[in-house]
Amino acid sequence: MAGNLVCRVHPVVLFSIIDSFERRNEDARRVIGTLLGNGSFDKGVVDVTNCFCVPHNESEDEVAADLEYARNMYELHKKVNPAEIIVGWYSTGSDVSEHSVLIHEYYTREAKNPVHVTVDTGLKGSKMDVKCYVSANIGVPGKTVGCMFTPVQVEINTYEPEKVGVDLIQQGKSIGNNKRTVSMVSDLTQVERACSNLQEKLTLVLEYVEEVLANKIQPDTSIGRYLLDLVNNVPKIEPEEFETMLNSNMKDLLMVVYLANLTRTQLALNEKLQTLTV
Repeated sequence: MAGNLVCRVHPVVLFSIIDSFERRNEDARRVIGTLLGNGSFDKGVVDVTNCFCVPHNESEDEVAADLEYARNMYELHKKVNPAEIIVGWYSTGSDVSEHSVLIHEYYTREAKNPVHVTVDTGLKGSKMDVKCYVSANIGVPGKTVGCMFTPVQVEINTYEPEKVGVDLIQQGKSIGNNKRTVSMVSDLTQVERACSNLQEKLTLVLEYVEEVLANKIQPDTSIGRYLLDLVNNVPKIEPEEFETMLNSNMKDLLMVVYLANLTRTQLALNEKLQTLTV
């Protein structure tokens, strides 16, 4: 079953892990913390939507984590997000150490089949690798039982607001942006960028379809089914009906803007009258 498990990690989790790593004590080699989310091992999907750091001390011989702090933080978190439960824990670094087994034993008491996510903050391989593991008991029945970590598939999943935030942050990496800072754009600019992005994707789709029809490339049935579903989901509206709907919505929007300006003017006049009265 472990081979079929998918761990979906959201960007806010990765940002929180990196933030806790940057704020670690000078003598700390890594940071650990609790992963929150939903899903289960039995369902085959675990969504990791939140996390918090857990203080710990670690040496070559032993490891000690502040478990009381972890419990208190989880109790506070449940008051805000009762739907999120403990699904596992995280640590920075690329390796699973012997101490990881001890920490994992604690989380097996807090969650059924917890996942262990590692984030390579050392950037080995020129990237920040994210891996996920589940544990399985090994050994002879009645004898000493060990633990083995098995890797499972990891996906970066985003909600729509998260995707907008990540896209905005990526603009800070653009060439010529020495300050590596970005500012929020207006709603109209955001709509313009979304429309431009949509046009680029439609152009790619049209080029692919034309090359398939011209027998320049081999057709992919999975892409064909996806495009068919996409076309079937497009609302079938006559041009005249669409224009009527657009004009109606535009009139409603202009009316709202007019009423807002009228209210603003009324308040300004009322303020001046109050000043004259005094």
